[in-house]
Amino acid sequence: MKKEKVSSAVIRRLPRYYRQLTELSLSGVIRISSKSLGESMNLTASQIRQDLSCFGEFGQQGYGYNVDSLRHEIAEILGMHKGHTAIILGVGNLGRALMENFHFKHNGVRLTAAFDISPEIIGCKISGVKVYPLDKLDSYLEDHPASIGILTVPKSTAAELSERLISRGVKGIWNFTNTELNINHPGVIVENVHFSDSLLTLSYLISEAL
Repeated sequence: MKKEKVSSAVIRRLPRYYRQLTELSLSGVIRISSKSLGESMNLTASQIRQDLSCFGEFGQQGYGYNVDSLRHEIAEILGMHKGHTAIILGVGNLGRALMENFHFKHNGVRLTAAFDISPEIIGCKISGVKVYPLDKLDSYLEDHPASIGILTVPKSTAAELSERLISRGVKGIWNFTNTELNINHPGVIVENVHFSDSLLTLSYLISEAL
């Protein structure tokens, strides 16, 4: 039984578990102990057990975890089998790079459409996904509801476009606009992505190690 409240730290470790278990499965590993799994992820065995206990009991004492079974359970927890669909707003360098290189399907999300204002890109297909004019966004979402809106637009338009997405039923915003979106709509989740945060964290750690 899932606990009522799970910390954000635990939630953010779940994709790491899924990724590591996927690699183990592809390597032919059938079962693994919490100790070995922890060592491969630089976590303690007790941390592994504590994290997973937030969602149920998955291992067996003396056996450990069945890799494929645990991978499937974590995929379910992460909502990877719920059929999420996404659209992307902004097909500049970053938007196009995501469309061409990010494996949405491998993460349980189907990218269905992209939107832009540039006549040069509208009507094109990138990795099989058609680019529509931005002024068709509302009508598209009426006919093709989406779970997730991905923003790779200038930050000056981020707030307005996020409101348009939410008004058409989008429940999750993946925000790459380098600005914090503060959304006050119940049931709507925003994930603000800042590449600079990761780089500056690395900069700090390197400086501390010198």
